Amino acid sequence: MRVRRLNWAVPGAFLMAASAAAIAAASHPPAGRVVLPVYGAAEIKTVCAAAIAKAQQQTSRIEALPLARVNVANTIDAWNRMSIDAENAIDLIYLLGSVHTDKAARDAADECILKATEMRTEFMQREALYRRFVAVKPAAPHARKLKRDLLEEFEDTGVALGVEARGRVKTIINRLEALRQEFDRNVRDNKTRLAFSADELRGMPQDYHDKAKRDAQGNYLLGFDYPDYIPFMANADDEAARKRYYAAFQNRGGERNLVIMNEISRLRLEMAKLYGLPDYAHYVIRRRMAEKPGNVAAFLDGVKDAVRELEKREVEELRASKAAALGRPLADAVIGRWDVAYYQEKMRKSRFAIDQEALRAYFPTLPSIEWALNVASRLYGVTFHQVQVPAWHEDVRYYDVRDARSGKFLSGIYLDLFPRDGKYKHAAAFPVRSVSKKAGRTPVSVLVTNFDRKGLTHDEVETMFHEFGHVLHGVLSRTDYNPQGGTNVMRDFVEAPSQMFEEWGRRAESIALLGSSCNNCPVLGGDLIRRLDEARKYGSGIKYSRQHLYATFDMALAGKDPADALATWVRMESETPLGHVAGTQFPGSFGHVAGGYAAGYYGYMWSEVLALDMLSAFGGNIMNPKVGRRFRDVILANGGQVPAQVLVQRFLGREPSNKAFFAEITGKR
Repeated sequence: MRVRRLNWAVPGAFLMAASAAAIAAASHPPAGRVVLPVYGAAEIKTVCAAAIAKAQQQTSRIEALPLARVNVANTIDAWNRMSIDAENAIDLIYLLGSVHTDKAARDAADECILKATEMRTEFMQREALYRRFVAVKPAAPHARKLKRDLLEEFEDTGVALGVEARGRVKTIINRLEALRQEFDRNVRDNKTRLAFSADELRGMPQDYHDKAKRDAQGNYLLGFDYPDYIPFMANADDEAARKRYYAAFQNRGGERNLVIMNEISRLRLEMAKLYGLPDYAHYVIRRRMAEKPGNVAAFLDGVKDAVRELEKREVEELRASKAAALGRPLADAVIGRWDVAYYQEKMRKSRFAIDQEALRAYFPTLPSIEWALNVASRLYGVTFHQVQVPAWHEDVRYYDVRDARSGKFLSGIYLDLFPRDGKYKHAAAFPVRSVSKKAGRTPVSVLVTNFDRKGLTHDEVETMFHEFGHVLHGVLSRTDYNPQGGTNVMRDFVEAPSQMFEEWGRRAESIALLGSSCNNCPVLGGDLIRRLDEARKYGSGIKYSRQHLYATFDMALAGKDPADALATWVRMESETPLGHVAGTQFPGSFGHVAGGYAAGYYGYMWSEVLALDMLSAFGGNIMNPKVGRRFRDVILANGGQVPAQVLVQRFLGREPSNKAFFAEITGKR
């Protein structure tokens, strides 16, 4: 997952360990390296206030320009400078709101982001400011693209509406941000621990027992972090325990988040109607590759048609597996949602001899991270040098990124890999600092995950490569202007480069490099790699039917008459082969829809069409550095300064095809 930006808008040694030389390098940093400061609650408030005041001054100077004197330097370039200055404070504070160890600092960060949102809305409703950007006549194509992007944002924020409607849009935008923050906090700060007896942990590996916290009675206390939940659902033999954990996990957002979700849907619909649009889906998708909701509906119908029967067959296979395991007649076996991961894991073990938990020995966490860096180094012609720098937690690691040929410093990355209380609960890339060639600005991205410290399953390996793909998109970007850097692209394209990079987590050519990062790891031979890929394909019907459900639910909430979120979800989930689990409230934890993926969750699959098609450029050699460098130069470097559809066609040399995607979702690729 790529976390939204606030719209301010080679062969050889690939890694330098944190040695004496690296520590010395931290004292003599290369030109361009930026070490992110870590603010406490009071500092966040001070820095935030100063950043907002400076942005007000900068925009006021643009607004005061006589129309006859407007030019690129005093509008487009000045906006770029304002975007950079604001990003230095605001986007860093946004990150701290998700990773800071102090709740007071996280709360102060949320308060700052709300104020920054209010300020941004106020800027984009200023008619005089808007007229300056209408008047400017940039000749350079990237400046023209930025002008068009800014004019669309002005219009989407209500600058052309009447005074009353404009005021209402401002109120709605600010309220939506406050609701998103509250929604996310309710999930992030949920410290619930469920107690399970030793008997209820039957089937779990010894490492899982060893690291779990216990209460005074010796019960195991499990929370909602992924390293707790996911292995349990795939391996715990006690069905009642799995069901209890499943229900609690689905309900972790609480009743309040259901109320929030409904208010969000109502406000989005109201805002769309202020623009004369029928619904929020039209408001959003008109700025996307898909262009209109009808195209999304047709795409999702195609997905449903492709996987519907496959999902049914897979559910029946699981039901037969459960019946056999329990010694029951098939007619008496019912598969619940809490059973799916468990019986799929059994099927992968029996059919493909793949045990996800056993795979952790093959993919120890830190060597696997180094492996991903090695792959990126060889593919994209860059090097990574670990340097010790101050950070918000002792676990955080930092790397300089340099061009392998020239040795030139390009960017920096931070890795925050392990779970802790109060931290963002999923896996995501935070584009904290975006590039600007015109300003000589280097980018910084932060990878935030919640991995097991000892090792990764292969599913987690793919997650790592996916999120690292977002990081690479950010730090290898070379755009002229800051607001167009890195992952600041169309939402239904933003996942494509990272989805494509997942492939390097499962191909023999790239897996062969793992040994250079992990001397004592078991070797993944060709047969195991083949079985891993076969096991990955298994369950694609259930997987993509679920993705279809998420996307159609999202579109329903963004439609002309959004009903109660939970009632809508219950109705839609009940129509699937696996049905709805009574008492569960998934919408209350569906942060994608509460945030930036609203009317855009379809983009995960839309992007995957492009990702799998772009893989074809590598032919039979996925480690081809010439193609990798071309991908870096055409796709990653251009960020959002060239329309996504143009970049894809430029890279492929043709119109994109959905053939590989439909082969993937039916388990045939």
